[in-house]
Amino acid sequence: QVQLVVSGGGLEQPGGSLTLSCAAPGIIFSIYAVGWHRQAPGKERELVAEITSGVATNYVDSVLGRFTISRDNAKKTFYLRMNKLKPEDTAVYYCYVDAPNTWYGPARSWGQGTQVTVSS
Repeated sequence: QVQLVVSGGGLEQPGGSLTLSCAAPGIIFSIYAVGWHRQAPGKERELVAEITSGVATNYVDSVLGRFTISRDNAKKTFYLRMNKLKPEDTAVYYCYVDAPNTWYGPARSWGQGTQVTVSS
């Protein structure tokens, strides 16, 4: 089982910023694709952002230009910088890592969720 350690989240006002972090100390981090999903109350979980081992990124349309996913392979940590937050960004955010193949373990491992609430 891959252990992911999540930090960040909390309460922020609309227009504010938050940064989520997800550390994966027990894996060969640089070869994993990683990303973030979120789940708002009453809604299905959705992909927010992902970044490959080659640092190609992909975002859901609703966060384009506001959120930035990045990774620090030396620290085995990746981040989600969230700017210009909106109330509709309120959700539980989950980080995940994708193994390049099953030899390295489970295809996808999830971190615990962290609550992000955007409200005045």
